[in-house]
Parts: sequence; C-alpha cells; structure tokens
Amino acid sequence: MNNDFLSDLVMAGVKWELTDETIGFVVESAPSVSRVRTISNNVVPPISPVSTVSIETANAMAERPTTTAVLVRMIKEFGHPLRAGVSNVVVPHIAPNPNGVLVITDIPSSEDDATGCVLSGAAGELFDKMISAIGMSRENVSISPILFWRTPGGRTPSRMELDLGRPFLNRLIELIEPKIIITLGTLAAAEIANIDLMHNHGAESPGPGGARIFSIYHPNYLILKTAAKQDVWTVLQNVQKMLKSLKNCV
Repeated sequence: MNNDFLSDLVMAGVKWELTDETIGFVVESAPSVSRVRTISNNVVPPISPVSTVSIETANAMAERPTTTAVLVRMIKEFGHPLRAGVSNVVVPHIAPNPNGVLVITDIPSSEDDATGCVLSGAAGELFDKMISAIGMSRENVSISPILFWRTPGGRTPSRMELDLGRPFLNRLIELIEPKIIITLGTLAAAEIANIDLMHNHGAESPGPGGARIFSIYHPNYLILKTAAKQDVWTVLQNVQKMLKSLKNCV
C-alpha cells in the first residue's frame, strides 16, 4: 500500500487517521510458536507534534489583516505544527479580477506542496477545464485549500490541525465576500457545508455572509471516476446561472 493509493481512498470518501499506537502485522506460523510482530515504518506517516500555538493566537493573528495580501503573508508566517514537515506553504490564490466565486478545496496534494500553488498537476489541469467550460478562469475565481499545509502522506488532518488553520480561512472569506462558494472534495464539503459529499453531491446550502455553497467532487475523484463528470457539469451550470442572476440583480 502506498501513499498515492491512500490519497485515492481519501478522494473517494474514505478517511484515514492516526493514533498514538504503532501499527504492525501479527503473524502466527504455528499454534506452538509465539506471535511475532513485524513493524512497517513506511505505511503510516508520523503524527504532527503537539502544537505550541493556541487557537487564541491563531484567531488574533487572523483578525489583524485588512487585505488579502497581508493575510497571505500571515499564513506563510504562522507557526502551524504541520509547517515543519512541508516543502511549501500552499497559500490561497487571489483572483486579480474577482467575479464573486471562491473555491475551497481539500488539503494540498503532493504537487501543491512541491510548487506552493493550490490545485497543481493533473487535478489542477482538470479543474481549469471545468471552470473554463462555464466561462471562468483563475483570473476571476479565487481558490483556497481547506488547510494550507500538506499533512504527512496526505492523511486526514486531525481536529486540532484543522482548527488552528480555520481562522485564516474564515478571515479570507470575510475579506473576499464571495457570492458563491464551491467546495471540492469530501473534507471541504464536511468542514464548510457540513454535509456528507458522497450522499449529497451538488447540494446547495447557505454560507457565511449570505453566500451560497455548492459542494462537488474533487478533480482527483473525477480522474478516477470519469462517469461522475456529468454530475459535476450539472452543478457547474447551476453555478453559472446563479452568478448571472446575482449580477443582473445588482
């Protein structure tokens, strides 16, 4: 079992988490032989260290920025416990000419971690095609990961890891004031829209500041399950219609 396979399971809706117990395999060669425990050190990535930064500190730092540029700098400087193990902090992409849409995706991929850019690699290429089909691009769509630091091996983040990063995401939403939020993937749907994506794909729900949230599959899932692209296309068309309707009301 490798990390790519585990990442595929996450995109398919399977969460995998860590405990403080070492995981191994128990083998019995014969009833009379005592059990032999073989430890595998490369299956489960390490648990991030206990944070020395409090939620109160994260909240205080996130409240200070009055522009997205300053917020991005704060995210880069924040001492999140995952920061020590990443290649790059994956900061939000801020659209130069925003159209009112903010995309919130799941945790950074290995490609994101390597480049420092959200939605890189094959998933990013597919995402660009998806929004291009409804007349949008990264020129007018802002994008943020649910967490700005990749977890070891891409495992599901702990509650503490998510909570320490959440104030910065909340502040980003406040500064951008999106009309529409699109979540990509199971974790983003659960955290932002409070829904189970695998049973509520395409669900529309209320969001902060009067925004509407649409939850769809992550591009990585669509690469594995191409038949699901039609479901996503239907939702994206609804997003396009709503955005046009909102603009006509202004």
